[in-house]
Amino acid sequence: MDRLHTHLRHWLGHWPAAPGEVVVVGSPFRVGPGWDGRTRPFIGVASPEGVVLSVPPGAEAAVERLGLARQRLLSELGDGDGLGDELARTVGGGGGRLARGCFRWSVRPAELEDAGEWLPVSDPRVPSWLHPFNGDVLVAWDDEGKYGAGVGRKQHDRWGHELAVVTEEALRGRGIARRLVAQAARRVLAEGAVPTYLHDFDNPASAHVAEAAGFPDRGWQFLVLLEKRTV
Repeated sequence: MDRLHTHLRHWLGHWPAAPGEVVVVGSPFRVGPGWDGRTRPFIGVASPEGVVLSVPPGAEAAVERLGLARQRLLSELGDGDGLGDELARTVGGGGGRLARGCFRWSVRPAELEDAGEWLPVSDPRVPSWLHPFNGDVLVAWDDEGKYGAGVGRKQHDRWGHELAVVTEEALRGRGIARRLVAQAARRVLAEGAVPTYLHDFDNPASAHVAEAAGFPDRGWQFLVLLEKRTV
């Protein structure tokens, strides 16, 4: 828990929030490049107790004037509520859709057999979707020795590494994803950071992988501004 709190204090600019409180904090991380070089002017994390919203320095008062109650922030908003547009105008970008999802972390990954090989992203065998990740990536091979699944680490800071996993259709249903996530989590912990895992609420496959790999649902959520969906 100490690693997680250190990560959130550094990444968001403040942690934790008092019970029932919505804290708006300005952080230089919201105007600088993130793990992939992109700027994300709004990020929030909510525990069952309180919510911390991280915004660009100088935008705190304007966001606070929106009167963002916890219930509105964490309700099922959809795109018609207008809150995403309000936030995007206030923080200066980030898209007009407020997305929410499950925020998980692990201190004890499942004791599953390793399934992959760590490679630098420069290795020619690494698929393009793993190229943006800032650090070594974990790759599993199929029965013919070709790429079958992989995990990338979003190294937000030295204390928190967010994991992302993708499995090719031919390898799905074999438990490869959970083994890769657990293997990656063990490395993150060994390096002194906390492994986190974020997914949409409407993604049961990701939820199943997370649970099986040792990332329980503790009732935490993340909030982020994304571009609106187009029909």
